[in-house]
Amino acid sequence: MNKIKLSKEKKQEMISTIKDYFLNERDEELGDLASSLILDFIVEELAPEFYNQGVYDCYKYIADRNEDLLSLQIY
Repeated sequence: MNKIKLSKEKKQEMISTIKDYFLNERDEELGDLASSLILDFIVEELAPEFYNQGVYDCYKYIADRNEDLLSLQIY
């Protein structure tokens, strides 16, 4: 699988979201480096699982719609 590529703007937005989360939920201030390392971990280790689940969900949806389509056949 190809590595997920984030634009600088999107990465900075996600880092900011991580910092806000830790501040609001854990009352901890994280710097940019710590937040960036957490984001890198999520992208490298966890994101593939979410991606794979999305692929499976799409497959299941299309398979179900194909069954619906086949039910329209006239014999």
